[in-house]
Amino acid sequence: MSSIRYRITPKDPRAHLFEVELTVDQPGPRQRVWLPVWIPGSYMVREFARHIVTLHAHDDHGAVAADKLDTHTWELGTSAQSTSVTVTIVVYAWDLSVRAAHLDQTHAFFNGTSVFLAVAGREHEPCEVSIEPPTDEACKGWRVATTLPAVDVRPTGTTGGFGRYRAKDYDELCDHPVEMGTFDVLEWTSGGVPHQMAITGRTRFDGRRLASDLQKICDEHIRLFHGDATSVGTPPMDRYLFLTMAVGDGYGGLEHRSSTALLCKRDDLPRPGLGDPTDGYRSFLGLCSHEYFHLWNVKRIKPASFSPYNLHRENHTRLLWAFEGFTSYYDDLALVRAGVIGVDSFLELLGRTATRVWRWPGRRKQSLADSSHDAWIKYYRQDENTPNSQVSYYTKGSLVGLALDLTIRAATDERRSLDDVMRLLLQRYGNNLDGAGRGVPEDGIEAAATEVAGVDLTPFFDEYVRGTNDVPLGGLLEPYGIRAHLRPLDGDSDQGGKPGKKDVDKRGALGVSFGGGDDGAHLQHVHDGGAAQKAGLSTGDVVIAADGLRVGRTSLARLASERTPGDRLHLHVFRRDELFEVDVVLQAPALEAVWFASDDQVPPEVSARRAAWLSSRGTLAPMPP
Repeated sequence: MSSIRYRITPKDPRAHLFEVELTVDQPGPRQRVWLPVWIPGSYMVREFARHIVTLHAHDDHGAVAADKLDTHTWELGTSAQSTSVTVTIVVYAWDLSVRAAHLDQTHAFFNGTSVFLAVAGREHEPCEVSIEPPTDEACKGWRVATTLPAVDVRPTGTTGGFGRYRAKDYDELCDHPVEMGTFDVLEWTSGGVPHQMAITGRTRFDGRRLASDLQKICDEHIRLFHGDATSVGTPPMDRYLFLTMAVGDGYGGLEHRSSTALLCKRDDLPRPGLGDPTDGYRSFLGLCSHEYFHLWNVKRIKPASFSPYNLHRENHTRLLWAFEGFTSYYDDLALVRAGVIGVDSFLELLGRTATRVWRWPGRRKQSLADSSHDAWIKYYRQDENTPNSQVSYYTKGSLVGLALDLTIRAATDERRSLDDVMRLLLQRYGNNLDGAGRGVPEDGIEAAATEVAGVDLTPFFDEYVRGTNDVPLGGLLEPYGIRAHLRPLDGDSDQGGKPGKKDVDKRGALGVSFGGGDDGAHLQHVHDGGAAQKAGLSTGDVVIAADGLRVGRTSLARLASERTPGDRLHLHVFRRDELFEVDVVLQAPALEAVWFASDDQVPPEVSARRAAWLSSRGTLAPMPP
């Protein structure tokens, strides 16, 4: 039996309360326990300890004091005579996301970072956890889904059961999320390893179609890292589990060492009889692909600053553009390589990604390296000025991944690619689950790419990673028979990726995006240099009339689009509770929507080049360690 033991019980699903016990044998005098302040994969200090409702401790002699030293650390009143101590906490679980814990009469979900106290100084020791069933009558028939290694569970099954589990250390304990409830289970095999998806929520979907598509995607990622022209290869785990919560409106994913937690719209799952993937289903497959690629890129290949994780504070790196951006590039690339979507669909997704980058003026002010470093205080804490001051290391990082891939291909006459960079990184820095391995140094991505390309890539990284230049997509894609186009956005809902309506460039533009509210046109973002900003309008202002007529968001946008650049609108505006008037001189719309078109009639060498990119299975020649 382990000397560190946990017991977690859905104590009161109606009040959303877990009860969690931690028992420690042979505690030290004044033993300290602590709860993480963040969860790996989501780079913001979240202070999970704020959800602890009560905390009590007792040793084999009776109650002991528990003094709180800071936001997340407690010192227990243990002494040299204490042979064991038990700490009991009650945790409020009402965060319906992939990051924390959620509990009601329909299901339970938790990440270990939200519910399991760590034993200071003994985080490296093995531990056991007993997952107990709820006693609430509404929760009859619940099962367990997790990839924690089981010791003794009932009932037995492919996804788990109630009972005892083990972990080799605290890091592993926290890297296996747990779902409890009544869920549907899909099963398939990829790379010779069993895979499951447990889907919770009121849904109706085509499980056979979903399992088939996921198998193709998983096979594609495994092949990239471990396969060759004749074999998919074997992934680095014994089984893999997608934990999926389907709700009316939601989206998110968080990677773990042999599983992922997903949140999706129930309508995004494939309906029976579905033909080509809908936008929603394509988005869900991309989410699954993204989190599965993290099985290698972030979980096995990770920045040196994450080796090991320090869960007491921020862990800064300037490399998130590669770990999240490359993953964002490969999530959609895998869909077309696996044959789940076609080339035109992939190009539409690529155009949408580029549009999200081009829509933010902040891309000209913040570099990808700085965006990565400041994720803790900026990306996860977006405000009204975010589009004007920031760039996303996800979206621009994805475009840099594409650009680096095509740059390496051009430099090596298609003999090498970003695929080879990823395999080289795995070879040198992989299998780094517990921090014992070698993390990627801050210059490691650039060094690996330069080695694979065989040319000096310093100018590339200076311009697009350390600098703020736009990635030259048109020139890079032209050798593949793909043309890049820019056009104005046709309203807030325009995602790009496709040709737009005619004459949009002749319409007047305010340079704003709108928020909700039915008492006028609420300005959500006011773009740098736009007509609204030049007139003195600000985020939060509510336009109630234009040229003497009442307006809302739709009517104001339509009114502006019916005018031409240089025309003037006289607006009545509320800022807080103060009414004022302003004249806005409309501008020409900015070219922010990106779309790509592939040429059908291309020379054979271009067709072969395009096929090699969109279905590449290149092998990595042995390289020095």
